[in-house]
Amino acid sequence: MEYTYSGFENKIAAEHLKNGETCKLIGIGNSMTPILKSKQPVLVVPVTEDTELRKRDIVFCKVNGHYYLHLIHSIRNNSSFLIGNNHGHMNGWVSRSNIFGIVKKIL
Repeated sequence: MEYTYSGFENKIAAEHLKNGETCKLIGIGNSMTPILKSKQPVLVVPVTEDTELRKRDIVFCKVNGHYYLHLIHSIRNNSSFLIGNNHGHMNGWVSRSNIFGIVKKIL
């Protein structure tokens, strides 16, 4: 799978995904171990209106002003998503508009 942008989990990456670009993103930290290691790259594709989002999907999103590659832990009415890490910490609920991409491949 090809990508047009490579970078860290931040606002710039969110803008590329909102523009429909596939990205190679790098998350920093150990909150997603053992699924993802710190600085392990992943391929992320944009989330569209037609993208099916499910529990345990790894998504790139914005929660309370911070950007994360984290898991969907719960879904309400297919419009609100509970985002958290792989160690049980919940970051909060977000709308679909704050989920920019979904991980398609761990590199």
